[in-house]
Amino acid sequence: MSVQKTFVKYVSQNILGMIGISLYILADTFFISLAQGANGITALNLVLPVYNLIFAFGAMMGVGSAIRFKVLRARGEEKADYYFSNAIFCALIIGSIFMVLGGCFPQKVVQFLGGDAVIVAVGAPYTRIFMLFTPFFMWNHICNAFVRNDGNPTIAMLATLSSSLFNIVMDYVLMFPLGLGMVGAALATAVSPVVGIFVCMIHFCSKKNTVKFVWRMPSIKRLIQACQLGVAAFIGEFSSGVTTIVFNMLILKLAGNVGVAAYGVIANTSLVAVAVFNGVSQGTQPIFSEHYGKGNAKEVKKVLRLGIGTALALAIGIIVFTHVFAAPITGVFNQEGDANMASYAIRGIKLYFIGFLFAGFNIVGTGYLSAVEEAKWAFVASLLRGVVAISACAFLLSVLLGMTGIWLAFPAAEFLTAIVTGVAIIRTKDKISGEKLEKRI
Repeated sequence: MSVQKTFVKYVSQNILGMIGISLYILADTFFISLAQGANGITALNLVLPVYNLIFAFGAMMGVGSAIRFKVLRARGEEKADYYFSNAIFCALIIGSIFMVLGGCFPQKVVQFLGGDAVIVAVGAPYTRIFMLFTPFFMWNHICNAFVRNDGNPTIAMLATLSSSLFNIVMDYVLMFPLGLGMVGAALATAVSPVVGIFVCMIHFCSKKNTVKFVWRMPSIKRLIQACQLGVAAFIGEFSSGVTTIVFNMLILKLAGNVGVAAYGVIANTSLVAVAVFNGVSQGTQPIFSEHYGKGNAKEVKKVLRLGIGTALALAIGIIVFTHVFAAPITGVFNQEGDANMASYAIRGIKLYFIGFLFAGFNIVGTGYLSAVEEAKWAFVASLLRGVVAISACAFLLSVLLGMTGIWLAFPAAEFLTAIVTGVAIIRTKDKISGEKLEKRI
């Protein structure tokens, strides 16, 4: 299969899979807005950083280990077999910490994230349930990444879509016919990764599977080797949590709970856009790793051009769509007809989404840097984008422009990061040249 056809196959299926994940989060938000109103959205938005952190660890171990597996497999090295089981065991260990915190101290978690007495009462049951299922969220990330990198993006896509569809259907069933409210939403979300794991087993049990589960003690060294290449994925997920915490803190001072609810609409809607670009990044990553491992420099550069071009085209479409339909998007989540929330959210969507013109380039660019083992550059660009630049811009612009500054912080941070990402990609030119790459392999 040509590089272009492989690119279309992997990217299109990964975009569909990632959109599936974002849609079930949107479904959560929509159903919770119906059942609990603005307080429910506020509670969901306050605990979202914990959810992001769990996904971040799963993404770091899954993507990083799968990249190591793919590159070493392309080079014919036997130690490629050790990375899957090591990621599974390490996820169980890390996930257990979240299980203890969520099971024993859910009220403290919500309170720590800024919830008052009313929001704690609404959000604590939701927090307890989804944190108890932490290992399954991480295992789902790991299984999906290995299935995709083992040459089966179709099953990876089906696993994600099946998980998302289950979540959406069970959200409705548990919250309304059974009347479980936030507890029902949490149960639907918590069980959904189990569905994804079972679908991934179709590949693991097939003749095409080359991923092996090796029974041996977890290796910290191997985990670190994997996490070096998965750090961009970690920060990509974790940055959403950091952004949410910083924005919630600033918005509470500027506009109170109504402002946080408006940001909840924007943050959850933006997950769809982020999912699209993550789909492009995750779709190109196995192709990068395959050709990089084999020393095919020309193909690596071709995939990079295709990835960045696709991301920019999609970004323009997303910006135009959200600008035109900002009011209807807000209306879906504003079932109480709160005029103040609508005003904040509509203006916020129009300004905030401008940032995806640069975010698409950054997400694909950092994915490329990780895939070609430029872990340091991937880390710097991801850290700047997800923590440093967004926090600095949010604090500075909120002082200067109030809520308008909050909405413009995301575009400003992504623009600054795009400069660094562009420099990093240019600096890899010599490494990816045919002669240098051949010598390194």
